[in-house]
Amino acid sequence: MQIEDFNALSVEFLQRAKDKQDTKEIRAQLSNTTLKALEEGLKTDDQKLAFWVNIYNGYIQVILSENPELYNDRQEFFGKEQIPIAGKMVSFGKIEHGIIRKSQWPLGLGLVRKWFPNRFERKLRVDTRDFRIHFALNCGAKDCPPVAIYTADRVNEQFDKGTEMYLKNTSEYKKATNEVAVTSLFSWFRGDFGCKSGVKNILKEQAIIPTTKGIDLTYKNYDWTLDLDNWIDL
Repeated sequence: MQIEDFNALSVEFLQRAKDKQDTKEIRAQLSNTTLKALEEGLKTDDQKLAFWVNIYNGYIQVILSENPELYNDRQEFFGKEQIPIAGKMVSFGKIEHGIIRKSQWPLGLGLVRKWFPNRFERKLRVDTRDFRIHFALNCGAKDCPPVAIYTADRVNEQFDKGTEMYLKNTSEYKKATNEVAVTSLFSWFRGDFGCKSGVKNILKEQAIIPTTKGIDLTYKNYDWTLDLDNWIDL
């Protein structure tokens, strides 16, 4: 495998993390590559999404397995530049909000773009935001979506499956009161989903609610207990 096959490299990285095998060599390859090589190797959104979700989820496993106490201050943990890629140190926040969510301001609820994203972010970010990434990224918490290993040729199908499974496992519709309790992800990133009307459309498409009319949304508390052993095959 050549280093230019970044999708295969990300699959191997996450598989080794899952199997609790050494990942130092792969991490060194990722660190020593160049921005130009990454840009040329990840041309489509499918390639970018599969790569960056695997890298994000893999580094969560690697770093928190070695130092679980870092999770005690989650704001600092996700904002810290601690992932070496293409000669840069990047944060989990940069990968999630900058690259995968196309330069969204982290506190903007999916409604506010960053004004001046840097060159690294502009060159590597996706062209189109995809709300399904919220059911693929695993930040280490118990209520996070389970970790799957994504491939560029199947990522669209995998995202569909993961979205369906996560929403059916976390949503509770009460017919008597016409209420649906859903994951807080829908509130934190509301702009990514098209706000309340978009959320209801998604829930109806997943057959979780029978209609979008007259439905009240409530958001469940999120369980931030650290849980790194949460894997799934999609």
